Amino acid sequence: MSARIHATAIVESGARIGAEVEIGPFCLVGPHVTLEDGVVLDSNVVVTGHTSIGARTRIFPFSSIGHPPQDMKYEGEDSELVIGCDTIIREHVTMNPGTRGGGMVTRIGDHGLFMAGAHVAHDCQLGDHVIMVNHTLLGGHVQVGDYAIIGGLSAVHQFVRIGKHVMVGGMSGVEHDVIPYGSVTGNRAHLSGLNLIGLKRRGFGRDDIHKLRTAYRLLFAQEGTLQERLEDVSQLFPDSELVQEVVAFTRESSQRGICQPKPDVEAA
Repeated sequence: MSARIHATAIVESGARIGAEVEIGPFCLVGPHVTLEDGVVLDSNVVVTGHTSIGARTRIFPFSSIGHPPQDMKYEGEDSELVIGCDTIIREHVTMNPGTRGGGMVTRIGDHGLFMAGAHVAHDCQLGDHVIMVNHTLLGGHVQVGDYAIIGGLSAVHQFVRIGKHVMVGGMSGVEHDVIPYGSVTGNRAHLSGLNLIGLKRRGFGRDDIHKLRTAYRLLFAQEGTLQERLEDVSQLFPDSELVQEVVAFTRESSQRGICQPKPDVEAA
């Protein structure tokens, strides 16, 4: 079936429109936009810039997708915004393309859910199945792993890394990297433990979770340096994929450092 385009919508010459695309009333699609098969723009949606939207993604009214980034260093370079398949983008969401200083691409994975008012800034890299709850904000260059959930009214500082399966509690201000499978909360977010509910919902086994909990306690104990504890944990759990992911993430170079538990709270 060919695309269905409402009479009041504007699709500029050069836009690539796939099969079974639906473009509702008062939408605007720019000349460098690609809408893959089955994309739905409900109404009053603007998609512009060098933006590609994956198959079966649905965008709700008043979203602004692909406009120039809110970065004073941006000089009009032809950077990209790439959005994956089967993603839901609700009302008033804003997503910006990349910049020359950040690799030229903002990339969003498949099966995401971006609730009303969420903002994805320039050069962010998001995995699959990411959920951003209402009015959450990602600064520039943020990385978010698969299955991470960012709670409502939260803000993530630029260059922060959020690991896979992370839970960020609502109204949190995240200034530091969050280890995979971790849970953070607070005005200046601290690590509050592991995302145990999320792990169970995703079907992780009891043995895997037990090893991860033990490694967490050792990693954020008071004795020794973080590097020493990382080495100990790595050697104690050589066959645990989950633990080794946490170790590798923590060892990676970062501009923001690792989010830690509160000093007066025992790691658990």
